[in-house]
This record gives sequence, structure tokens and C-alpha cells, in this order.
Amino acid sequence: MQIKKNDIIDLEIDNCGLDGSGIGRHDGLAVFVPSAAKGDVIKAHILKVKKNCAFAKIEEILTPSPDRIECPCPVNMKCGGCSFGQISYEAEARIKENHVKECFKRIGGLNPEFEPVMKADKIYGYRNKAQFPVRIDSDDIAIGFYANHSHRVINCPGCLLQPAEFEGILGVFTQYIKKYNVSSYDEESHTGLIRHIYIRKGTASGEIMVCPVINGDSLPGEDELVNMLTASFEGIKSIVINSNKDKTNVILGRNCRTLYGADYITDTLCGLKFRLSPLSFYQVNRDQAEKLYHKAAEYAGLTGAETLLDLYCGTGTIGLTMADKVKKLIGVEIVPQAIEDAKINAAENGIDNARFICADAAEAAKMLTDEGVRPDIIILDPPRKGCSPELINTAASMNPQRIVYVSCDPATLARDCRLFDELGYKAVKATPADLFPRTGHVETVVLMTGKQKNRISEDNLI
Repeated sequence: MQIKKNDIIDLEIDNCGLDGSGIGRHDGLAVFVPSAAKGDVIKAHILKVKKNCAFAKIEEILTPSPDRIECPCPVNMKCGGCSFGQISYEAEARIKENHVKECFKRIGGLNPEFEPVMKADKIYGYRNKAQFPVRIDSDDIAIGFYANHSHRVINCPGCLLQPAEFEGILGVFTQYIKKYNVSSYDEESHTGLIRHIYIRKGTASGEIMVCPVINGDSLPGEDELVNMLTASFEGIKSIVINSNKDKTNVILGRNCRTLYGADYITDTLCGLKFRLSPLSFYQVNRDQAEKLYHKAAEYAGLTGAETLLDLYCGTGTIGLTMADKVKKLIGVEIVPQAIEDAKINAAENGIDNARFICADAAEAAKMLTDEGVRPDIIILDPPRKGCSPELINTAASMNPQRIVYVSCDPATLARDCRLFDELGYKAVKATPADLFPRTGHVETVVLMTGKQKNRISEDNLI
């Protein structure tokens, strides 16, 4: 008999998705159950039935999985940020590794040599950045995260993935909001003042930046807010107002105004010092990023004689960590502030063999081709949507010896590697890297090599 809404069924969970949902089968129909673990036997309450699958919630755990643990977060089921809070980290790492392999097989039709997933040494307190939405309803102040698939704010000032100081900083904001009767932004009416509280911390430096994001140009009592924050936390080196007056769900606006300290904080990564402004991209897990970048450098096979092209370079982190191993470095990024930070980061680290270009990656690659620049190595670290076919074609036409692709989305990575494969660049090695423990995200670094066709070794001018 076909199941229907509100049925209670016995279900054995035999798989788990990257979103943390357990997957079981009832008369051949896949049933997805949030927070279920592979190996659980449960009573499942059916919530929705579609033609090819059904969705349910746990009514009762009859036999717990060997992987199941007690989740330490009190709002895990409401927030939904920690997809794997209910299972051991070993089980989580296996799921992520298998997901990357499955994407390459199913989407890319590829089977590179997979190295073991690079697991994190620290699974809590590892994030160096957080953006907390704010909702104020009378005297009820919620500062935390959006519930899954909604813009309803779940109050969670003490997230276990964040540094301990972040909770205290949010506590200061709660006091400040009450004292000055500050309103929160309403997306429907486009009214209200405070939208998000954005905090960064240099993992190695200990420096903290606090950045309220507001629907306006100023906050009431700005001087007192500065005093309240700096009196409570010695690590605060920068307080910046970010103005976002657009009717959008994009968190940060383009305009920043410094209230206290510098316009930036610093951190050290792979032995280099990096300047981080509010709009700068920087990996949220600094310790795991070091492992990831070391693996990327290993795949690049640098000898000191190469020209390295770093597309989607952000503030230059990947390329600059390899600058001492190459002859020339060219970085490309479309965000002007990131390029300015990259140039400053190069100068402050005494790196004089780097050139940074502010442009779309595909356009810059074509421009460099027209200039006669022939990179030996191309590094790709695109956003989640991956690379455009135009960029892939241009990168392959530059005929590099190796392409190293760093990705935060296994599906778009596998798709792009298939396109590179069609152009003669074969994915030969891949390593998943867990930069986001407890969540449903995984990074991957891939080495692609191709046949070198009439490649001319030349001293490319930069």
C-alpha cells in the first residue's frame, strides 16, 4: 500500500545526504528524514509524499545508529546550520568524501585518483567570520541565524562553531539596542535600521573586527557603542559601519565607514600576513585553509621557473602563498577592494613578482592571451556556481602544464572537470578537504593535466 501524509512507518536509514537528511526506502520509495543517521531504525512520521520520494520526521528512534551522538547545540533542530550535529565526526567525514566521489562519477563521468579527505583537527570554534541577522519585536531581540529555508531568525548568540568572543560581542549589542531603542530591518517594508552584525577574527593574530550592517548611514550613540565594545574586549581593533540601503537579501553594502581603529584587521596564513577589510574574501577556517593551500601547491608542482595565473584570486591568498615558488604571479579578481587588498598584501610581505588585475576572470584570461602571456600553471578558485564555459575554453586554450581547481561545490566542480576533460585536460588527482565541520559543505582540490601542444617557453612580461 502506498504511504500517505501522516502515516507512521518503520524505516531503516541506509544512507545520508550532504544536507544531513537520512535516507531510507519504503516499498522502493526513497524517504528523506532530517537529522536521521545511517544505521538508525526509526518510526517515521510522513509529512509529504511526491511521485518519486517522500519526506518525514523522526517520531521515535527504535534502534540508534552506531554513528549517532548527542548533539551539543540546543537549537540545532531549529537553526539547521549544523547538518551533522547528530553523528560522529568520523561518520561526517566519510559522507563528505563519498559525496565528492559520487559527484565525479555521476555528474562528471570521471574517476580521478582520490586521496583521503583532509579532516579538521578542530570541529568547533573554528569559524573566523559570522554574519548574524537581527530581528527586534517589542522587547524580544533575536540575534542568530535564519531557520532552514526561511528568513525567520533563530536566536543563537552562542553558536558552537564561532569563537567564544562573538557571544559576548552580541551581548553588548543587545544592551546597546535596548538602550537606544534601535529598530531592526524589515525586508517587506524596507524600514528599520540594523540588518546584521558582522564579526571577523584573525585566528592567528587574535584581532577582531565588528561591523554592524545598517539600512542607513549612521547609528544613534555611535561613540557609546564604541566605548561599550572596546571596554569589554581588548581584541577589538576595528569597528566599521557598513551601509546597505538596497532592497536586497545581499548582506553587505558597498560603503563602509570606520568608527574605531583601522579599516581592517590582519591574520597570518601559510607564513604570510594578510590584511582583511569588511569586503575581503578570506577562508572562514584558517587552519584548514592552510592544509588546502599546501595541497594545491603540491598539485601545482612548482619549481620556481613557472608563471602562475591565479583566477578568482580574492585578496590574493592562494597565489601569494605560492609566490616564493614561482617566477611570476598574476592574480585576477572582479572585486576592486579585494584587488587593492591583494596589492597591499603583496607589498607588506615583500612580494615583488606579482601583478593583480581587476576584471572578470574570463575577460582577463582572454586579455592575457592577447598579450601573449602563457601561464605554466592556472589556479581556479571560483564561487559556488563554478566556471563559465567561456572561461574553461579560454583557460584550456592557454595550454598550461597543469590546472589546479579549488572548489566549494562538488557538483559544479565535477561538471567543470568534465568540460575540461573534453578539451584535453584530465582530472588525475582529487582531495576533499573539510573546511566546514558539522555543516553540509566540503571543499575539493583537483589536479588536471593535459597534452602539451607546441608549448613555447618564454619570458612573459608582466
